[in-house]
Amino acid sequence: MDLDLRLVRYFTVVADELNFGRAATALHLAQPSLSRQIQRLEDQLGVRLFDRTPQGSRLTEAGLAFLPRARALLDAAREAGLAARSAAPPHAIAIGYVGDLIITPAVRELRRRYPGAKVGTRHLTWRDTHVLPERRVDALVARLPLPFPTDHLRVSVLYEEPRVLVIPASHRLAGKDSVALDDIGDEEFVPCASSPTMWGGPHAVGFEDSFEDKLEFVAEGRALAILPAGDRRSTLRADLTAIPLDGMDPCQVVLLTRLGDPNPLATAFHDIAAACLSGS
Repeated sequence: MDLDLRLVRYFTVVADELNFGRAATALHLAQPSLSRQIQRLEDQLGVRLFDRTPQGSRLTEAGLAFLPRARALLDAAREAGLAARSAAPPHAIAIGYVGDLIITPAVRELRRRYPGAKVGTRHLTWRDTHVLPERRVDALVARLPLPFPTDHLRVSVLYEEPRVLVIPASHRLAGKDSVALDDIGDEEFVPCASSPTMWGGPHAVGFEDSFEDKLEFVAEGRALAILPAGDRRSTLRADLTAIPLDGMDPCQVVLLTRLGDPNPLATAFHDIAAACLSGS
């Protein structure tokens, strides 16, 4: 049987919470989506893992039997990955980046200084929450806030970005040089726990909607967005416009590396990124 480790991890989180709503929040998933994923796992195993109750959920006998083995399976997979990546030669580095952030100048300079090194890049989504601790990348360029703890990471601010309001090109505020939150009226914006983007408007935007889907809501006049000024994905659409937004704290773009990482390329990239990446 080929088990999807992602589904196994979802199962352990629900087992910890014994509440699908809280587990969905912890996993940054919509509750219906999480329920479907657990159903997929139950279908793979051929057993029911949870019983629903008015107070929440409880493990079935099959679920109780599966839980310790599920945890052991995840631990074994994590240890296998760590062992493989720890054995990688020190002349290699993997650099992660998220969203629309551009790291090309720093990567180019790192390759120029270390022509014999193996320098790889990896585009990541906000769901990739353990890329540094699990050594899938050695450095990460991202925007605050971060969806994972940083206790054992070095976090360095590279630069700051002002915020912009993204609205339909036909909106009453389109064409202004800048706007303030008071100009928007009574719209309430919901901040994302794992990104600097804020969404607002008469129609809620769900966890499962992609960034492009959410921009479609904005273009239709069903939502508004507040983005970092450096996020230019909305400018690719002629039916959207981005206006500088006054009165909000800027967004910070940061570089993360593991504390005490012996890889000299990680230290080198830290210094190069600080000098080469400015957001301009």
